[in-house]
Amino acid sequence: MTRAIFAKLGRATANCIAARRAATTRIGRYAFPIPARSVPHQVVATRPFSTTLRLAMASSYEGAKPANITEGQYHELADEYLDLVLAKFEEKQDEQGEIDVEYSSGVMTVTIPDSGVYVINKQPPNRQIWLSSPVSGPKRFDYVITSDGQDEKQDSGIGEWVYLRDGQKLSDILRKETGVVLDDPSAIRG
Repeated sequence: MTRAIFAKLGRATANCIAARRAATTRIGRYAFPIPARSVPHQVVATRPFSTTLRLAMASSYEGAKPANITEGQYHELADEYLDLVLAKFEEKQDEQGEIDVEYSSGVMTVTIPDSGVYVINKQPPNRQIWLSSPVSGPKRFDYVITSDGQDEKQDSGIGEWVYLRDGQKLSDILRKETGVVLDDPSAIRG
């Protein structure tokens, strides 16, 4: 089907859902039946769609589960990570002079000319780090164990802050969008 047919289908479906009177909807040579058991005033969640192919990013973290960490461990890991990010942005600020970095009460605001304002903050109730990026939009990162530390002591795995919907690491997003390269991830100890 072509893009025009998809657009017509979307409009026709919206009209039929609102009206709920026609038994079928016709778009060109295609006929789409409407179920007889539909509720007249049912709320239908709609979502815009695209006819372009979505490129999937291969990631070993896709479908990963957040680490089971205590609130104290969360604060330690998040503070350590945000301190590292702050130090790297301050280094970049000293080199270039155009970047503005502010950090207060677990909220970091980074203003980069020609890119926009990045906000990175802790979310203790969810045990997440949130990123608001002018390039990739808002994302919520959970701490995920990426290495079980099999060659080390028990409960000494290494973790990363990962966006669970697509498996992207916070460090990778910051590197791609801002050019800030972070050191190795911190280790979690049980």
